[in-house]
Amino acid sequence: MSDEHDNRPRGFAAFPSRRGGRIRGQSWWSRAWVESMEDGWPEEEPLKKGRTVARSGRLGPLTVGPGRVSTQVYDDGADEPYTVVLALPELDDEQWDALWERTADRPAETEALLAGELPPDLLEAAEDARLGLLPGYGELEPDCGCDEPDHPCAHAIALGYQFSWLLDEEPQLLLLVRGRDWGTALEELKSVLLLRAMTETTGDGEDEEDAGTEAVRPDAPAVTGPPAVGTPADEAYARPAVPLPPLPPLPDPPQDGTEPVTGIEADPLERLVADAAVRARELLAYTLGAGDGPPRLLGRWQDTVRIAATHPDPRVPARLRDACDRPEELDRAAEAWRWGGAAALEVLEEAWQPEGPDMVRACTALSTGWEDEGLPEPVVRDNRWTLPGRGLQLRYGRDGRWYPYRERSGTWWPAGPPAHDPVLALAELLDG
Repeated sequence: MSDEHDNRPRGFAAFPSRRGGRIRGQSWWSRAWVESMEDGWPEEEPLKKGRTVARSGRLGPLTVGPGRVSTQVYDDGADEPYTVVLALPELDDEQWDALWERTADRPAETEALLAGELPPDLLEAAEDARLGLLPGYGELEPDCGCDEPDHPCAHAIALGYQFSWLLDEEPQLLLLVRGRDWGTALEELKSVLLLRAMTETTGDGEDEEDAGTEAVRPDAPAVTGPPAVGTPADEAYARPAVPLPPLPPLPDPPQDGTEPVTGIEADPLERLVADAAVRARELLAYTLGAGDGPPRLLGRWQDTVRIAATHPDPRVPARLRDACDRPEELDRAAEAWRWGGAAALEVLEEAWQPEGPDMVRACTALSTGWEDEGLPEPVVRDNRWTLPGRGLQLRYGRDGRWYPYRERSGTWWPAGPPAHDPVLALAELLDG
């Protein structure tokens, strides 16, 4: 399968303080997580301290991503909050493939997953594939900036309990910690199911008895002509091939200046046919497990922008501009697509509010990387960072990348490829 997945970390609001009550979650997955965690950390005194910290409300927002759960702990008497992380090994692609193969053997679990649920019996499919979803002994590795002698410390244990509370609401987060977001997991399972369906349709693995037909005898007489309706498949395929009829003669070439009968020129049709073939190849490659991911489903506007951006003939965007309902936006949208595809078009058209930690990290990186450059203080609004008076802007995309923009006649235009580091994206703008 593809190595590119939408495994971006997700942020969750901090839990308020809880006085008394149950520390363990209510759902099956939540209780199973706590049981696995406590089996790996069996000493009761640190667990007791961790439960107290979990209820205290001193943990900040939780971040859940592939291989880790993290937060900050605001401890009494400490100048700065502690960063605490729980690390869990990610499953590799072969292990995920094995899990979905075993899951596809279980209709009930498959149906539940496709309905948006995480069935408890998925653990049995994981065991059949010889891998674990819940943390095994020694797999859950804590790390904290405090000075407590206990290992794990109370802060790490508290984070483990609070993660179990998240599993009450969204058990699919367990897959994300192991390395797969929910959408990618379902796509991979569907791919396995589709390949099986295609194999069954072509009769792969059927024997003659299962197919309900009798084998053709070696001494059976050869029969020419098409088989009658209802002839068994084996017998039909055993007949000699009938030659195809001759091809009809080619029509005379059109004279110069002849108008097309349909009113449609040939060159756009040729490009659309070639484009459809490319898209079909991408879909087939993904279906067979050889592509980089499923082709993104595009709406009419997105597909118009894609065609305008990827066809070098200037007549193509000109025709699209005449036909679409947003002609004045097409050139700028096509420019965004050329730099970053559908994700870049989304950044161009959508303003959104990123999570707080992303903004804090960007502020720190930009202030540290450019403290001697005399750059103006950026104006931050939603996911857009603008340098006043310089005509430069960075936009943060939902894919975790920074997209450079430059002002042209009062309008912001995409100005280069995206970068994961805002400092690198800004450097490209300044060099430009």
